[in-house]
Amino acid sequence: MTVSICTLAHGRSAHLVNVVRALDLQTQTPDELVIAVMQNEAYDLPETRFPVRQILMGADGIPLASARNAAAQAAHGEYLIFLDVDCIPEPSLVADYLAQLRSVDAVLMGEVLYLPSGATAEGLDFDRFAAIGVKHSDRAGPPVEALGDCTDYRCFWSLNFAMRRATFVALGGFDERYVGYGGEDTDFGRVAMTAGVPINWVRGARVYHQYHPHHMPPVHHIDSVIANAARFRDKWGHFTMEHWLKAFTLMGLITLRDGEHVRLREVGEDDLALTRQQADQPYASTSVVLAQLEARAPAIAAA
Repeated sequence: MTVSICTLAHGRSAHLVNVVRALDLQTQTPDELVIAVMQNEAYDLPETRFPVRQILMGADGIPLASARNAAAQAAHGEYLIFLDVDCIPEPSLVADYLAQLRSVDAVLMGEVLYLPSGATAEGLDFDRFAAIGVKHSDRAGPPVEALGDCTDYRCFWSLNFAMRRATFVALGGFDERYVGYGGEDTDFGRVAMTAGVPINWVRGARVYHQYHPHHMPPVHHIDSVIANAARFRDKWGHFTMEHWLKAFTLMGLITLRDGEHVRLREVGEDDLALTRQQADQPYASTSVVLAQLEARAPAIAAA
């Protein structure tokens, strides 16, 4: 039984180094790490007990769907574990996933805890990470049993998941028509459930998400969100990422005109300030911003 770790990276070299070091501490060593590099230069990475291959994809944007597919296509393992570049795996992650993948043909999503700024400054301390990491308020917690059913495809989350390689190939991987940020995860979850492949939460298989400044809703990716929401509509008959689109609408950034979302103005500093993750926050939350926008919506409408 062989397992490949697949990740994708653009910048964030310190984050990737932490991921590689944590993979080298796994209680069950992976057979390889394959990195889809979304830039022109390869990374300088630590020595490991397993081979590391970097697939250079160039610096033309952040093609998340095609990058994940490229890593998976280059992988040799019977089982694929996908990790985002900012997700440090707990030493038991590989073993936790394999314990389930041997008997379950499903898309498996492990636990995620978010670390505050500076958490990795003194190296990898998993006991400390477990003590200070927090669950995202907009995401489900770990199941009571080893596996829990995820009945809503919209909950699929690609930053930490695993599945059999043959099943990934049979599903066709991620739809590469989704370019840039947004939509490709929801589409993949919809494809899996439509094909009868279960999506399960896993107790364990934990990663620690490293702090980096972010915006939620992602106003810095507003154009790709609009375009990818339309691609999803064309494929499935309705929009996705509705919570982001609603926030953009309440912010006066977009409107729905003749069935299409249209930009009304450029993103300004006030929009960035509203959505920006603060230094004391381990993660950014769209629901928090939406609550603020909805609270002041009547006043905006009256004006």
